[in-house]
Amino acid sequence: MTGPDDLPIRDELRGLSPYGAPQLDVPVRLNTNENSHPVPEAVAEAIGKALTAELRDLNRYPDRDAVALRADLAGYLGHGLTADGVWAANGSNEVQQQLLQAFGGPGRSALGFTPAYSMHPLLARGTGTGWVPARRGADFALTADEAVAQVREHRPDVVFLCSPNNPTGTALDPAVIDAVLDVAPGMVVVDEAYAEFARPGTVSALAVLPGHPRLVVTRTMSKAFGFAGGRLGYLAADPAVVAAVQLVRLPYHLSALTQAAARAALAHRDALLATVAEIAEQRDRIVTELRGRGLRVADSDANFVLYEVGGDQSVAWRALLAHGVLVRDVGLPGWLRVTAGTRAETDAFLAAVDSIQREGLTAPQPLPTKGTS
Repeated sequence: MTGPDDLPIRDELRGLSPYGAPQLDVPVRLNTNENSHPVPEAVAEAIGKALTAELRDLNRYPDRDAVALRADLAGYLGHGLTADGVWAANGSNEVQQQLLQAFGGPGRSALGFTPAYSMHPLLARGTGTGWVPARRGADFALTADEAVAQVREHRPDVVFLCSPNNPTGTALDPAVIDAVLDVAPGMVVVDEAYAEFARPGTVSALAVLPGHPRLVVTRTMSKAFGFAGGRLGYLAADPAVVAAVQLVRLPYHLSALTQAAARAALAHRDALLATVAEIAEQRDRIVTELRGRGLRVADSDANFVLYEVGGDQSVAWRALLAHGVLVRDVGLPGWLRVTAGTRAETDAFLAAVDSIQREGLTAPQPLPTKGTS
């Protein structure tokens, strides 16, 4: 049977596997940082009406530049932004890919501070951009001095900063962003996919945008808005950055249906974001409960928690799975990441942890097969 490696594929793609978390048919899924709360009925009806209004004109291309959607996103973000300083695409991954297409590419490099979002090096590889895995401290912290030293050493064309960071959940001190902007020779991208969950007092990089034309802040509607299936990500930046990514975007990349659904969701943002406080409550509960069980846990400003299992994380992952709870093995030895879901899902996760601690880590279990849905 012919496989990708039998074809004249690019050398740097040989032997790789596609990105993705396991999609398994289990009672409690806490592995992809989705919002576990379903879309409220009133919001679902509003989105349905918005989609219906577009159906008769599907023979026409959508607004190529999604101007109305970008204006709505600017209104949501505030900070004096207008549509000219906002860009939207199919998830923040596509936004970041477009940034690398415009500012990275062959002969250029991107740098990120690991452990961090695992898609960043994959996006770099896919765009022919060199990847530099910079380091965080032993406690996953990143100080301004550490960041500056590594940026100065490698002089990358693009720097990725995550705040809150995935998979650790920690938000950045604004001083780190300021320091990196001072020394970075190219673009600085702050990935704020989980910004809405940050604890009070956390400063967004949006506040730093004025006067920094090489700064980009990326966001998503997948997490706090519970819009993961809608696939809508966006960036805020100087209008010159928006003009640059328009040079590489595919024509009509955002469908009329995506634009309509996202605008309807934004119009009902209060209802959608009403779950954020409850999710943050469950996140803090997980941190407190796991620490009470003697486990080491990273502080989190996101909708997930990274915790040390006290052994082989792959064995712990399968032990949880045997109890019907799916979490994420992010490849960090000894650590697992769990999404903060509903109260009932948190109950199930903590009960599974208790069972595993009583029984001791079990031998690896066979994976259940995914259902047909």
